Amino acid sequence: MAQTLETLTRHSGTLTSIRGIVHTMKTLSAINAAPYEHAARSIEAYHQTILQGFAAFAYRTGEIILRQDDALEHLVIVFGSDHGLCGNYNEVLAEVVQKHCQGQTVGKQRLICIGAQMNDALEDQGLAPEAVLLPPASAEGIGRLAGDIVTRIDHFSQGQPLHHLAVTLAFTQRGDHDLREPVTRRLLPLAPSLLQREKHWDSRSLPDYTMEADALLSSLIRSHIFASVFRASAEAMVTENAARLALMQQAEQSVDERIEEVTGELRSVRQTEITNELMDVVIGFEALKKPRKLRNQPG
Repeated sequence: MAQTLETLTRHSGTLTSIRGIVHTMKTLSAINAAPYEHAARSIEAYHQTILQGFAAFAYRTGEIILRQDDALEHLVIVFGSDHGLCGNYNEVLAEVVQKHCQGQTVGKQRLICIGAQMNDALEDQGLAPEAVLLPPASAEGIGRLAGDIVTRIDHFSQGQPLHHLAVTLAFTQRGDHDLREPVTRRLLPLAPSLLQREKHWDSRSLPDYTMEADALLSSLIRSHIFASVFRASAEAMVTENAARLALMQQAEQSVDERIEEVTGELRSVRQTEITNELMDVVIGFEALKKPRKLRNQPG
């Protein structure tokens, strides 16, 4: 169906406005990702210090054998998004979480979800989180969220030894070649390698500590949990903004292609109207010339 010049002009203006909105959202996604990426690098450096603390504790105290009993309860903490426009970011992770929960045959399953969009994706998989938390609105809010989750884990573990608990973090992390991959990471029970004693210490200064061993180990475990949750939250925010950036880039390209098509149609319609107007002028001029020629002919 042929469109009028007025319709195409209005359509072109609408597409131009949409392109401006898409470009703004793409820019915001790129800007927002940077602080979260910096936070992820910072917590990784801090986490490495905590892991070195575990190694020093094990070397000084002696290797500690952790019990690996079947957990009585499983807590899965899922980091998703609270806003849309990031493609199938939440749905892909929800499928991974659903498969993970199906593989856990022992103990009670419990879920904590971060993000309303993630909650909807989990419900589509038949999973019902017992709590839905707000994701951080800025890099400064990651610490607030991590502290809240650590507190919930404390309540979850009250009256039970750590080897009877299973806590898993589910989030999307950056992969190779700028790809994103959904992962599940076991947080509790602690991995046996954390307290495995090294045969040789890579320094002439041997590790030592003066505080109570139980208090030091408890502090190391709490710091390890906090750093792990913090990193998962930061990675989730980085990949969420990356997913939104990629989607906005595709949308911008599609809008540009559509604008080019409409611009071509607009030129064609405008040229057709100009041609029709010129033809009307020529036909009118020819019509005016014919009576004059007839009057000038001899009778």
